[in-house]
Amino acid sequence: MANEANDQAVVEAPKMSAFSKFMMRDSTFILLAMGAAAAIFAGTFMYLKFHTGAFNEVSIVAMLQGGIDTGDFTAAAGFAAGFLIARILEGPLVGLMDIGGSLMTGVGIGLPGLFLSMGWELPFSNFFIALIIGALIGAAIGAVVILIRKFMPEGVAVGGTGIMMGAGNTTGRYLAPLIMISAASYNVYAGIGAIIGAAIFYKMGKEMTGGAILGAMILGALLG
Repeated sequence: MANEANDQAVVEAPKMSAFSKFMMRDSTFILLAMGAAAAIFAGTFMYLKFHTGAFNEVSIVAMLQGGIDTGDFTAAAGFAAGFLIARILEGPLVGLMDIGGSLMTGVGIGLPGLFLSMGWELPFSNFFIALIIGALIGAAIGAVVILIRKFMPEGVAVGGTGIMMGAGNTTGRYLAPLIMISAASYNVYAGIGAIIGAAIFYKMGKEMTGGAILGAMILGALLG
């Protein structure tokens, strides 16, 4: 039995190694950026067409909606496109691509606002064109990030992902009690769900914040 387990481990090891190598390639990063940008840009098309589907916060989407209502997309284009540029420059330095700032805000709101302010409505003529335009934008962003990383001067430290993600995770640990209180103030069932979800995640050794959010959403939707 032990020999069979060892043989299986030997057989499976190359698969994991090949997958890890694939995920670490520069081309894979560009492909992932293309997929994410295509989905987000197409989501904005859905919002423009059906008023639902945008990948962003309500306050940010309101800037795009304001442009639709008034014909002035300056706020959406200026605010969100600025996020895109900042995050593209930041990505190679910290080793982490901020999907919220660079893609969801920049590609989902900033660039559509810029295109519409220029009167360029072709990217939003149909869903498939939106997907293609989004993928091309993602390819350009991914290529720029890789190029910046490649041409980074020697001696400049890169790859601070652990620091950035660690700060967010550490702060997030203290949000679970606040989420439970907020859920209980909204709805008794959502509050009970948040408590149960947090307890389950605590027992599993996971972050309680995620359990509280999922519990509140599930029980609140079923019984609220």
